[in-house]
Amino acid sequence: MATTEEIKETRSFSDALANFIQSNRKALLFSMIAAVVLVIGFIAGFTIRDALRIKAITAVEDFARRYDILVMDINESAKAADVEALLEELNAFGAKHSSYAGARAYSLSASIYAERKDWGEAEKAWTLSAKAAGKSYLAPVALFNAAVAAEEQGNPEEAISLYTESAAHSSNFPGAARAQFAIGRLEEAQGDTQAALEAYRRIPEKWKNETTWINLAQDRIIVLSAPGS
Repeated sequence: MATTEEIKETRSFSDALANFIQSNRKALLFSMIAAVVLVIGFIAGFTIRDALRIKAITAVEDFARRYDILVMDINESAKAADVEALLEELNAFGAKHSSYAGARAYSLSASIYAERKDWGEAEKAWTLSAKAAGKSYLAPVALFNAAVAAEEQGNPEEAISLYTESAAHSSNFPGAARAQFAIGRLEEAQGDTQAALEAYRRIPEKWKNETTWINLAQDRIIVLSAPGS
């Protein structure tokens, strides 16, 4: 049971707290309002961001549907003009958006350029797609495709750089071992046997479950390591 002194201390504290609240009620009220506004702001920010993200994804998927329709269009002259218009829209959209929507837009542009065999523009678009994708799974795919475009242009050094970025990407890219093999293949084609061996040897070290690429890499290691090779 509380003593008289304890009761007095409790009352004194309660009175002091009440007086403090009464004296500072406006400041406390403003603080509470500010806290509520801050919470509402965070909620609104997330809500608006999510709404914009969904809107952007919807827009880019509409672009994809338009492209699919154009591919099936038998009127070549009309299709060419429509594809040009779509390319302009895709590139403008990609420049304004990041993450999935921006990466997808640039990827569609790159696909159009690749079908035209315009490998320079395809490489550029896929590189922009990778940049927009950031750390997502879309980035290494775009980098791999950019490397293929660089190869098509006869730029092995650029291709090696892009394949290296693709294979080393932080996301779990299923084509990483394939990209690493391409590095070895290009180094071998350029006559740099040591660099090719290093590239091939990295495959069984890093991708232990990629049996196909491990076997191919080991075959090349045997060939390159043979006397007189």
